[in-house]
Amino acid sequence: MSILRAGCSGACHKRRYNSAFTIIELLVVISIIIILAGLILSTVGYVQKKGARSRAEAEIAAMSAALESYKADNGIYPTDSDTTALKPNTMGDPTQTSYQKASLSLYKAISGDSDNDANRVAESKAYFPFKPNQLYPLAQDQAVTFIRDPFGNSYGYSTVKNSAPAGTDGYNPTFDLWSTSGLMTNPPASGTDTITPQWIKNW
Repeated sequence: MSILRAGCSGACHKRRYNSAFTIIELLVVISIIIILAGLILSTVGYVQKKGARSRAEAEIAAMSAALESYKADNGIYPTDSDTTALKPNTMGDPTQTSYQKASLSLYKAISGDSDNDANRVAESKAYFPFKPNQLYPLAQDQAVTFIRDPFGNSYGYSTVKNSAPAGTDGYNPTFDLWSTSGLMTNPPASGTDTITPQWIKNW
Protein backbone atom coordinates (compact mmCIF):
# COMPACT_ATOMS: atom_id res chain seq x y z
CA MET A 1 0.00 0.00 0.00
CA SER A 2 2.83 2.40 0.80
CA ILE A 3 4.47 1.52 -2.53
CA LEU A 4 1.27 2.41 -4.39
CA ARG A 5 1.04 5.67 -2.49
CA ALA A 6 4.63 6.53 -3.34
CA GLY A 7 4.08 5.71 -7.02
CA CYS A 8 0.87 7.76 -7.15
CA SER A 9 2.54 10.61 -5.34
CA GLY A 10 5.37 10.77 -7.89
CA ALA A 11 2.98 10.59 -10.86
CA CYS A 12 0.67 13.17 -9.35
CA HIS A 13 3.55 15.58 -8.76
CA LYS A 14 4.74 15.04 -12.33
CA ARG A 15 1.26 15.71 -13.71
CA ARG A 16 0.92 18.86 -11.61
CA TYR A 17 4.34 20.09 -12.74
CA ASN A 18 3.61 19.50 -16.43
CA SER A 19 0.27 21.37 -16.34
CA ALA A 20 1.66 24.55 -14.68
CA PHE A 21 3.00 27.66 -16.50
CA THR A 22 6.60 28.64 -16.05
CA ILE A 23 7.57 32.24 -15.26
CA ILE A 24 9.07 32.61 -18.73
CA GLU A 25 5.83 31.48 -20.39
CA LEU A 26 3.83 33.96 -18.30
CA LEU A 27 6.20 36.79 -19.19
CA VAL A 28 5.93 35.97 -22.90
CA VAL A 29 2.11 35.98 -22.74
CA ILE A 30 2.05 39.27 -20.81
CA SER A 31 4.48 40.83 -23.31
CA ILE A 32 2.29 39.78 -26.25
CA ILE A 33 -0.81 41.22 -24.54
CA ILE A 34 0.98 44.55 -23.90
CA ILE A 35 2.15 44.75 -27.54
CA LEU A 36 -1.36 44.00 -28.85
CA ALA A 37 -2.92 46.56 -26.49
CA GLY A 38 -0.45 49.20 -27.69
CA LEU A 39 -1.27 48.46 -31.33
CA ILE A 40 -5.00 48.68 -30.66
CA LEU A 41 -4.72 51.97 -28.73
CA SER A 42 -2.56 53.58 -31.43
CA THR A 43 -5.06 52.50 -34.10
CA VAL A 44 -7.99 53.89 -32.10
CA GLY A 45 -6.20 57.26 -31.77
CA TYR A 46 -5.51 57.36 -35.50
CA VAL A 47 -9.12 56.51 -36.37
CA GLN A 48 -10.45 59.18 -33.99
CA LYS A 49 -8.16 61.84 -35.44
CA LYS A 50 -9.09 60.88 -39.00
CA GLY A 51 -12.78 61.00 -38.08
CA ALA A 52 -12.33 64.46 -36.53
CA ARG A 53 -10.56 65.72 -39.66
CA SER A 54 -13.33 64.35 -41.91
CA ARG A 55 -15.98 66.01 -39.78
CA ALA A 56 -14.12 69.34 -39.79
CA GLU A 57 -13.80 69.20 -43.59
CA ALA A 58 -17.55 68.58 -43.92
CA GLU A 59 -18.43 71.38 -41.49
CA ILE A 60 -16.13 73.88 -43.22
CA ALA A 61 -17.68 73.02 -46.59
CA ALA A 62 -21.21 73.40 -45.17
CA MET A 63 -20.42 76.72 -43.45
CA SER A 64 -18.74 77.98 -46.63
CA ALA A 65 -21.94 77.22 -48.56
CA ALA A 66 -23.95 79.05 -45.88
CA LEU A 67 -21.64 82.05 -46.23
CA GLU A 68 -22.23 82.11 -49.99
CA SER A 69 -26.00 82.10 -49.35
CA TYR A 70 -25.54 84.92 -46.84
CA LYS A 71 -23.63 86.96 -49.43
CA ALA A 72 -26.27 86.29 -52.07
CA ASP A 73 -28.89 87.83 -49.76
CA ASN A 74 -26.83 90.62 -48.21
CA GLY A 75 -24.28 91.51 -50.87
CA ILE A 76 -21.28 90.96 -48.55
CA TYR A 77 -19.82 88.24 -46.36
CA PRO A 78 -20.27 88.64 -42.60
CA THR A 79 -17.52 91.02 -41.52
CA ASP A 80 -16.72 93.26 -38.57
CA SER A 81 -13.73 94.46 -36.59
CA ASP A 82 -13.30 91.01 -35.01
CA THR A 83 -13.18 89.09 -38.30
CA THR A 84 -10.70 91.55 -39.82
CA ALA A 85 -8.49 91.42 -36.72
CA LEU A 86 -7.88 87.65 -37.04
CA LYS A 87 -4.91 86.95 -39.33
CA PRO A 88 -4.57 83.29 -40.32
CA ASN A 89 -1.04 83.63 -41.68
CA THR A 90 0.38 84.69 -38.28
CA MET A 91 -2.18 83.65 -35.64
CA GLY A 92 -2.46 79.93 -34.95
CA ASP A 93 -3.62 79.47 -31.35
CA PRO A 94 -7.39 78.78 -31.39
CA THR A 95 -7.68 79.42 -27.65
CA GLN A 96 -6.94 83.12 -28.22
CA THR A 97 -9.78 85.58 -27.66
CA SER A 98 -9.41 86.85 -31.24
CA TYR A 99 -10.36 83.40 -32.58
CA GLN A 100 -13.39 83.17 -30.33
CA LYS A 101 -14.64 86.67 -31.15
CA ALA A 102 -14.37 86.11 -34.90
CA SER A 103 -16.04 82.70 -34.56
CA LEU A 104 -18.87 84.28 -32.56
CA SER A 105 -19.39 86.87 -35.32
CA LEU A 106 -19.69 84.04 -37.84
CA TYR A 107 -22.15 82.20 -35.57
CA LYS A 108 -24.41 85.25 -35.18
CA ALA A 109 -24.48 85.87 -38.93
CA ILE A 110 -25.24 82.40 -40.27
CA SER A 111 -27.30 81.03 -37.36
CA GLY A 112 -29.68 83.99 -37.29
CA ASP A 113 -29.17 84.25 -33.52
CA SER A 114 -28.06 87.87 -33.78
CA ASP A 115 -28.49 88.75 -30.09
CA ASN A 116 -26.68 85.58 -28.92
CA ASP A 117 -28.90 85.17 -25.90
CA ALA A 118 -29.10 82.02 -23.83
CA ASN A 119 -32.06 80.54 -25.72
CA ARG A 120 -30.10 80.28 -29.02
CA VAL A 121 -33.19 81.09 -31.07
CA ALA A 122 -32.84 82.66 -34.53
CA GLU A 123 -34.24 86.18 -34.76
CA SER A 124 -33.50 86.46 -38.48
CA LYS A 125 -32.91 84.13 -41.41
CA ALA A 126 -30.76 81.12 -40.49
CA TYR A 127 -28.29 79.94 -43.10
CA PHE A 128 -26.76 77.12 -41.08
CA PRO A 129 -28.47 74.90 -38.46
CA PHE A 130 -25.86 74.34 -35.76
CA LYS A 131 -26.01 71.20 -33.62
CA PRO A 132 -25.31 71.54 -29.88
CA ASN A 133 -21.96 69.68 -30.18
CA GLN A 134 -20.77 72.30 -32.70
CA LEU A 135 -21.06 75.12 -30.18
CA TYR A 136 -19.34 76.12 -26.97
CA PRO A 137 -20.50 75.87 -24.28
CA LEU A 138 -22.33 72.61 -24.94
CA ALA A 139 -25.14 73.52 -22.53
CA GLN A 140 -28.02 74.78 -24.64
CA ASP A 141 -29.28 77.20 -21.99
CA GLN A 142 -26.10 79.31 -22.18
CA ALA A 143 -25.06 81.97 -24.67
CA VAL A 144 -22.67 80.76 -27.37
CA THR A 145 -19.01 81.75 -27.01
CA PHE A 146 -17.66 80.25 -30.25
CA ILE A 147 -18.22 77.62 -32.93
CA ARG A 148 -16.43 74.49 -31.73
CA ASP A 149 -14.42 72.32 -34.11
CA PRO A 150 -14.19 68.51 -33.65
CA PHE A 151 -10.91 68.99 -31.74
CA GLY A 152 -12.65 71.10 -29.08
CA ASN A 153 -11.24 74.47 -30.18
CA SER A 154 -12.65 77.50 -31.95
CA TYR A 155 -12.91 77.60 -35.73
CA GLY A 156 -11.03 80.46 -37.35
CA TYR A 157 -12.95 82.92 -39.53
CA SER A 158 -11.27 85.93 -41.09
CA THR A 159 -12.21 88.58 -43.65
CA VAL A 160 -8.93 90.48 -43.38
CA LYS A 161 -8.03 89.82 -47.05
CA ASN A 162 -11.53 90.80 -48.15
CA SER A 163 -11.26 94.15 -46.36
CA ALA A 164 -7.71 94.84 -47.58
CA PRO A 165 -7.09 92.92 -50.85
CA ALA A 166 -3.71 94.56 -51.40
CA GLY A 167 -2.48 93.58 -47.93
CA THR A 168 -0.34 90.60 -47.03
CA ASP A 169 -2.65 89.26 -44.31
CA GLY A 170 -5.02 86.42 -45.06
CA TYR A 171 -5.32 84.10 -48.03
CA ASN A 172 -8.72 84.32 -49.78
CA PRO A 173 -10.14 87.53 -51.24
CA THR A 174 -13.54 86.34 -49.93
CA PHE A 175 -13.04 84.83 -46.48
CA ASP A 176 -10.76 82.40 -44.66
CA LEU A 177 -12.38 79.59 -42.67
CA TRP A 178 -10.30 76.93 -40.95
CA SER A 179 -9.64 74.55 -38.08
CA THR A 180 -6.14 74.27 -36.68
CA SER A 181 -6.79 70.51 -36.28
CA GLY A 182 -5.75 70.61 -32.65
CA LEU A 183 -2.52 72.57 -33.21
CA MET A 184 -1.88 75.66 -31.08
CA THR A 185 1.25 77.08 -32.71
CA ASN A 186 1.48 80.37 -34.61
CA PRO A 187 2.63 80.08 -38.22
CA PRO A 188 6.10 81.57 -38.75
CA ALA A 189 6.20 85.19 -39.92
CA SER A 190 8.74 84.23 -42.58
CA GLY A 191 10.52 81.15 -43.86
CA THR A 192 9.10 77.68 -44.37
CA ASP A 193 5.56 77.36 -43.03
CA THR A 194 5.01 73.85 -41.64
CA ILE A 195 1.98 74.86 -39.52
CA THR A 196 -0.86 75.88 -41.86
CA PRO A 197 -0.38 72.87 -44.19
CA GLN A 198 -1.59 70.73 -41.27
CA TRP A 199 -4.76 72.79 -40.83
CA ILE A 200 -8.14 71.97 -42.35
CA LYS A 201 -9.06 75.05 -44.38
CA ASN A 202 -10.96 76.55 -47.31
CA TRP A 203 -7.87 77.77 -49.15
